Amino acid sequence: MRASICLIFFLFSNFLMAQRVPQVDSVITTKHQIAANGQKFAYTAKTGTQPVWDANGKVLATVHFTYYTRDDVSDRNKRPLVISFNGGPGSGSVWMHLAYTGPRLLNIDDEGYPLQPYGVKENPYTILDVADIVYVDPINTGYSRILDEKADRALFFGVNADIKYLAEWINTFVTRNNRWSSPKYLIGESYGTTRVSGLALELQNAQWMYLNGVILVSPTDLGIKREGAVDKANRLPYFLATSWYHKRLSPELQNRDLEELLPEVEAFTLDELLPAIARGSSLPASDRAIVVKKMSRYSGLTELVIEQNNLDISTSLYWKELLRDRGMTIGRLDSRYLGIDIKDGGERPDYNAELTSWLHSFTPAINYYYLNELKYKTDVKYNMFGPVHPWDRSNDNTGFSLRQAMAANPFLHVMVQSGYYDGATDYFNAKYNLWQMDPSGKLSGRMSFFGYRSGHMMYLRKEDLIKANNDIREFIKKSIPATDQAAKY
Repeated sequence: MRASICLIFFLFSNFLMAQRVPQVDSVITTKHQIAANGQKFAYTAKTGTQPVWDANGKVLATVHFTYYTRDDVSDRNKRPLVISFNGGPGSGSVWMHLAYTGPRLLNIDDEGYPLQPYGVKENPYTILDVADIVYVDPINTGYSRILDEKADRALFFGVNADIKYLAEWINTFVTRNNRWSSPKYLIGESYGTTRVSGLALELQNAQWMYLNGVILVSPTDLGIKREGAVDKANRLPYFLATSWYHKRLSPELQNRDLEELLPEVEAFTLDELLPAIARGSSLPASDRAIVVKKMSRYSGLTELVIEQNNLDISTSLYWKELLRDRGMTIGRLDSRYLGIDIKDGGERPDYNAELTSWLHSFTPAINYYYLNELKYKTDVKYNMFGPVHPWDRSNDNTGFSLRQAMAANPFLHVMVQSGYYDGATDYFNAKYNLWQMDPSGKLSGRMSFFGYRSGHMMYLRKEDLIKANNDIREFIKKSIPATDQAAKY
């Protein structure tokens, strides 16, 4: 009797342990309906895990994914496939999955703030009408995990390691799901833009897989240097946008439309501020006074603060300073969000007001969604942000890798989407990426930029959710070549 109890306890313990480790290779399939973009159609959701192997075929880890396909498609070969990554680099794919391109939308208000009860609803603006989508959680994010305790973490946690294993994973996924003939797109947000920029070339060179498009949502610097005066000057257009939003500009500027003002501040940044900062103490005092006055006019900060910091206003100081007289701070990733610090003094906010708001609404929604609608049952924790550090950021050439992929593939197009109120990966630096990637302008016909009146996750604001998804939809349609069109210059 005692032996039987011990055996039962042993088996039950093993069962519980198994539930806390994701299955190596699995899939759960569910069927759904949606009304989106004026159409009603059925779709299939597959969520599960697919292994990562070493060169000898040994399983090292498993990557969780969620794959949506529209059911009424007669020829899947012509159907675009969008492969979606978020950033961090330790972040799961939850953000764009449940708030942007996917068929379900978390419960937030029209400006993106959390609502209760938590949960999800239909996304009538999803791009599923024009493309199938797979959301991928890199290792240690979402439900993805390293399974071999002896596996070298350096195989996964670094700019180039991340790109290499994910390219192999994508090859397997595309082969298993018979999507080699489909037009293929990568979309990445934040660090995900670093990831997909590198993947574009890695897929071509190591997997012989050629893409139709890469979509960069709130891109990082992509390994493109902007040190010294460039780094300091490039912040000003973001400062103006945020000051305009919070009504901190002079009436003459405040009464003009934001998108009318931005070209003016961009020209000042490049033509006057950048050379003034580069001149340093050699800049004549009279010229310096003019630049300080204009910088104050465009930033919403006082001339005194700008002088005290030698024209070098860090973003952290700006988040603390702009609304200091109101006792409020502004968000890093989205400056529409406000925070309250323990004291009004200091040079940086106590916390990221926007991120706490987002975690407030996303975390319960993704856990609810997988269990209740996609029927994915596991005791593995969904990592909103997983342990992926130390992350090797050396040899980041991803921006120029993307440029090389475009040069070698005449079918490859790139689209950038940026929020004007994003202070972490600001819109003007996103434009700067494109200028440096394509200094000759020979690729400009296949590069496009779209700005939105929101922050890092511009899609949280309903008006921008609609516009940004329409922009993706049009980008996909535009970048599919005509039948029998040759890929040549």
